[in-house]
Order: sequence, then C-alpha cells, then structure tokens
Amino acid sequence: MVIQVLGSGCPKCRTLEANAREAVKNLSIDAEIIKVQDMDKIMDMGVMITPTLAIDGEVKKTGKVLSVSEVEDILKTIS
Repeated sequence: MVIQVLGSGCPKCRTLEANAREAVKNLSIDAEIIKVQDMDKIMDMGVMITPTLAIDGEVKKTGKVLSVSEVEDILKTIS
C-alpha cells in the first residue's frame, strides 16, 4: 500500500503526514508513506486544495487535516 500526503509542506500537511504515520503504526499495516509536494503532480491527481490524503493513487480526503482515528478508519476499509 502506498499512502500519499499531498501538499506544499505547510504545517497542516506535516500534521496529516504525522497522523498517517501514527495510524499505520497503530494498525500494523505495511505501507509506504510518500510526501508529494510537486504542484504539477498534485494537480495531475485532480487536487486543488491541500492537504490531501491519497491511497494507491486514489484521493480519499482533501482540504482537511485528518486525525489519527480518521486515517485509521479509512485504512480499515482498504486493508
């Protein structure tokens, strides 16, 4: 599983990344977490508002800093 955190590197984006890492750890999921800061790549995914969480290239939530439990809920529906 590849989890992508899309954003410019702002504090909200860093918080979402940290929450995603914590959720993966809590659920003992084997996942790679990638930060995507290239705005061309972000727009190619159809994203106009960050931070955004995508899993395996599919956008799951945009424009919100998800809590650890919210990320966990998304991951549970996938894994």
